Amino acid sequence: MRAAEHAYAWLDGLPDRSIATTASVAELRARLGRPLADRGLPATQVIDDLVADTAGGILGSQSAGFFAWVIGGGTPAAMAADWLTTVWDQNAGIHACGPAASIVEEVAAGWLKEIFQLPDETSVGFVTGTQMAHMTCLAAARHALLRDRGWDVERRGMAGAPAIRILANADRHGSSDRAVRFLGIGSDAIVPLALNDEGQVTPQTLREALSASTDPTIVILQAGELNRAAFDPFKDLAPLAREAGAWTHVDGAFGLWAKASPRHRDLVRGLELCDSWTTDAHKYLNVPYDSGLAFVRDAVAHRAAMTLSTSYLPAGAARDQIDWNPEFSRRARGFAVYAALRELGRDGLAELVERTCRHAQAIVTGLGAIPGVTLVADPVLNQGLVRFESQAKGATDADHDRRTDQVIEAINATGEAFFGGVTWRGRRCMRISVVNLRTSEADVARAIAAAKSVLAEEMIDAVN
Repeated sequence: MRAAEHAYAWLDGLPDRSIATTASVAELRARLGRPLADRGLPATQVIDDLVADTAGGILGSQSAGFFAWVIGGGTPAAMAADWLTTVWDQNAGIHACGPAASIVEEVAAGWLKEIFQLPDETSVGFVTGTQMAHMTCLAAARHALLRDRGWDVERRGMAGAPAIRILANADRHGSSDRAVRFLGIGSDAIVPLALNDEGQVTPQTLREALSASTDPTIVILQAGELNRAAFDPFKDLAPLAREAGAWTHVDGAFGLWAKASPRHRDLVRGLELCDSWTTDAHKYLNVPYDSGLAFVRDAVAHRAAMTLSTSYLPAGAARDQIDWNPEFSRRARGFAVYAALRELGRDGLAELVERTCRHAQAIVTGLGAIPGVTLVADPVLNQGLVRFESQAKGATDADHDRRTDQVIEAINATGEAFFGGVTWRGRRCMRISVVNLRTSEADVARAIAAAKSVLAEEMIDAVN
């Protein structure tokens, strides 16, 4: 009960609390770094102390004005289901250890395949996030490509195996590279694909890259690039890869959810022609963290890359989760996904995607209209970029970079909104990312007003 009271107080106070943290590292260490006592304490005191000692050190990423990274909030049903998941404490590794956890993943997986319009034969793994989803999907790709060359990678490993080549969108997220390293393929195997002005791999570029080698090949494409949410033309690229015998993998950490929106669905046209897909439920679906999804068309390859059986694990009467993800003991993360999908429904999910995209556009447009602010990239979906130009005479790009970081820091210090910086095409920019279901038009106006206030104070200081 005490934890619930603190939780409700936190949620109720989000609109009035600083989004940025206010406690220093030193303060947090001083509060939390008590010596461990010999005798334990009452649970209520432990929780009360924990809340008090972490005050000012919890980032308001659940807040409606948080736009720094692609971090969702939490729907009421998803958060409640997540609390129940903790209380039920099921080890969702196999069906026998948590029958309801197994079936809820099975059902939610079916709903997700319908939403994303993926092939019926697609298998699904519930993992911690897109990082592990990449690992899962690319392990399946590795299995399938080497199997077709007569090499059993699960038994023989990578030493001596045919070399795998990775053709990847040059603007890919680093989690793809990390997965390639984890799998023993190695980052040297990655060949960046040049992009057009829209941040897309073109058919001509991919065709030439595919024809350059007969090595087993994985093509990694983007459904929503991190800074301006660019989408590769799947309908044109996937058939080329398939014709060449390559495996096409899609990083759709947040962009895959465009498929849920009639307004934005064309961005992912041809998505179903690819071979594997990843996304995060803790982004656009707004479930609590620790919720990624891996989808693989070749279920046989997916299972072969992941599965494990031992004499003490009973054969499952239904879906054994260990067959589809790299974890053994694992949290029953399907309950929150199931609850969020039921709470939102198809229409609610579509409206959430479309509303947050409108808000992203409004913030980018509103900031871009302020003197001294340059609109760098209009959102394709829910991500956009602006830059704050130095007003100093003879200012250089380095001066503009510094000012951009200074303005971001100043806006965040107001506590009214929270943004992040990024280097894009060699220039420092402020990135706007909107996925939180709590964000409203009032929050958009509040964020723009915070930026205007910071810039106005700078002008006053410059005059004085």
